[in-house]
Amino acid sequence: MATELKKKKEKTPRQAMPEQAAEVRRRNFDEVPLGFPEELAMLEASRCLSCKKPACVEGCPVSVDIPAFINKVKEGDFTGAILKIWEKNSFPAVCGRVCPQENQCEGNCIVGKKDKPVAIGSLERFVADWARNQNDIPMPPIEKKTGKKVAVVGSGPGGLTVAGDLIRKGHEVTVFEAFHKPGGVLVYGIPEFRLPKAIVAHECNFMEKMGVKFETNVVVGQTITVDELLNDEGYDAVYIGVGAGLPRFLNIPGENLMGVYSANEYLTRSNLMKAYRFPEYDTPLVTGEHVCVFGGGNVAMDALRTSMRMGSDDVKCIYRRSRDELPARGEEIHHAEQEGIEFFFLHSPLRFIGDENGWVKAVELQEMQLGEPDDSGRRRPEPIPGSVKTVDCDLAIIAVGAGANPLVTSTTDGLDTNKWGYIVANEETGKTKKGQVWAGGDIVTGAATVILAAGAGRGAADSIHEYLTWGW
Repeated sequence: MATELKKKKEKTPRQAMPEQAAEVRRRNFDEVPLGFPEELAMLEASRCLSCKKPACVEGCPVSVDIPAFINKVKEGDFTGAILKIWEKNSFPAVCGRVCPQENQCEGNCIVGKKDKPVAIGSLERFVADWARNQNDIPMPPIEKKTGKKVAVVGSGPGGLTVAGDLIRKGHEVTVFEAFHKPGGVLVYGIPEFRLPKAIVAHECNFMEKMGVKFETNVVVGQTITVDELLNDEGYDAVYIGVGAGLPRFLNIPGENLMGVYSANEYLTRSNLMKAYRFPEYDTPLVTGEHVCVFGGGNVAMDALRTSMRMGSDDVKCIYRRSRDELPARGEEIHHAEQEGIEFFFLHSPLRFIGDENGWVKAVELQEMQLGEPDDSGRRRPEPIPGSVKTVDCDLAIIAVGAGANPLVTSTTDGLDTNKWGYIVANEETGKTKKGQVWAGGDIVTGAATVILAAGAGRGAADSIHEYLTWGW
């Protein structure tokens, strides 16, 4: 009987989430996927085999009990499902939308060995969205107050995880954010059509209901230092989760021309400062007839798709490797292609060309071929002699990564950094060499994913709680 049940489950095809048509969404900033209705969510949940040794959980950086919450969905117990998720993940509506599930939970799914994996991310999103519209969901349990105070620097996914975990353990938590809204990269980096800001705001409001305090417009390292938080403000521990927000550039001639943006600035203006709704919001943003975005990660996809929505019809992705090496999520690449983005694979920029007024008008590209693997394991791109072309470009967006901003580290004595400026911290606990200070996420590892930052926050929260409870 059990074997027959498994076979029956495997025969149910993966349910496709409804989404906006490409020709419509390429000109609006509304969310692209529309979410599962209840009946599709329950049908998709029925595909889960409830494995005794769930490999999907091993693939989740925060160890959500995936089979347990999916089983609740299958039974129609959506309240039970969200409570199960909240045991490990404080912001499932975010993770369900932007996590690279294909490389983590879904990539390990046993169903995916012979069929398409269970749509774990879509089910997580469904549960979180359902819970957001309810008025009677019980709050997660919060332990007795300990009287201990923790400062969290940065309100991105790592900082929010630390805050959510420690507030439940009874500690007082204040999150300090440099921008005017909490959410970190979730609000300044990810576009509205991929992660609506109302979703992030709801997750932050949920934490406020649990007791987390948010202090915005506070640049720790300048407005106040880490040592002042510890010595003058009475915090018992500090977690640094400021991300990697210092943009990298191509370092080629012409990069100082007008019309050349870092992806950080371009997306921050659009996402956090609502430039896409100018003049309703008073933040302007340059648009272009011929847009070139340099890079192949999720940030590049966000910049490409944003510029298309800003009115450009000629939008190119310039990437020095092949399509197989693109590091962006498969869903983002697929959506970009559907929306009309043109990909120039195996091309590397040589120089930007300006007009008589100092604005970029073209870019010179070197055609490449793949050689032997480099240190990352990917085949190294090498120039093809004599193969250079020039393409029109009146708006260039550089999305080739970001580095460590030194604002915090340069004003914090005793905090070790490596040669790239990232904070040196224990990989599992986030503990730094400076007493009472922990760190995690991109400021330790370099630019990575939302859920990996959350996983680092989970380990740090456990370590901070142990210190606050027992001492060294």
